[in-house]
This record gives sequence, C-alpha cells and structure tokens, in this order.
Amino acid sequence: MSEFLKPLEEKIAYLERHVVEQDKAMLELAGDLARLRKEVQKMRDRLTTSAAGEGGGASTGERPPHY
Repeated sequence: MSEFLKPLEEKIAYLERHVVEQDKAMLELAGDLARLRKEVQKMRDRLTTSAAGEGGGASTGERPPHY
C-alpha cells in the first residue's frame, strides 16, 4: 500500500507547490495591473487638462500652422 501512496503524495506535494507559485504570480500581476491603471488614469487626466488648457484646438479640427 505504501508503494501505491508514495507517487500520489509526491504528485500532491508538487501540485501544492505549483499552486503556491501561481498564487504569488497572480498577486504580483494584480499589483502591476493596479499600478498601470493608476498611471493610465493620470495620463488621461493630464491629456484632458492639457487639451482643455489649449482651448481644445485638437478637437475643433483646425490644422496646425505647419501644414
């Protein structure tokens, strides 16, 4: 019976370690995603404030002076 259980116990140990490693990776990715979302929101805010500060020239369809 012990010969039958040993390979199963090894597989379970391997799978448990694998799950722990995946959990760590998922937490790291979730942190990266949250950080990137904040950065994108800051960039959007900067873009809207700069467009509003310029009078929205880009949205009026006017060509820049170098054309």
